[in-house]
Amino acid sequence: MKLRRPLRWGCSAPFDANRGDPQLGWDTDQFPNSVEENALVMYEILKAGGFTTGGLNFDAKVRRQSTDKYDLFYGHIGAMDTMALSLKVAARMIEDGELDKRVARRYAGWNGELGQQILNGQMTLSDIAQYAAQHQLAPQHRSGQQEQLENLVNHYLFDK
Repeated sequence: MKLRRPLRWGCSAPFDANRGDPQLGWDTDQFPNSVEENALVMYEILKAGGFTTGGLNFDAKVRRQSTDKYDLFYGHIGAMDTMALSLKVAARMIEDGELDKRVARRYAGWNGELGQQILNGQMTLSDIAQYAAQHQLAPQHRSGQQEQLENLVNHYLFDK
């Protein structure tokens, strides 16, 4: 997620809250209208401590067919409602803690000495290959259980 890294680096300036058309492959500056997508955005923002400065910037426009003077008003209201509901869902995810537990289990190997050395750039690919040969590593494949994680997120979204 392209939001996680800047948040972890301490960037908390206003974030553009808009969407594009997934079939186009570029940003079309439409108002956000998907709680499913934005709950995970708000989850990352809350995990990073919330907004300490800035906030959300609706860097969006009405569509070409929207010519009524109220369309811009409705676009902003709908976007605010979407982000507010997304925030509530994200808070439930964090309060419950199950998603955090499952993600921590999934990536637990990176918390060991070797994982930390790799993450901190202390080992080259050649160093890692040498380490694996010296220690006769034979890692076993383990499922990432992506579908379970997606279903868990859906639980927060749709289970009242």
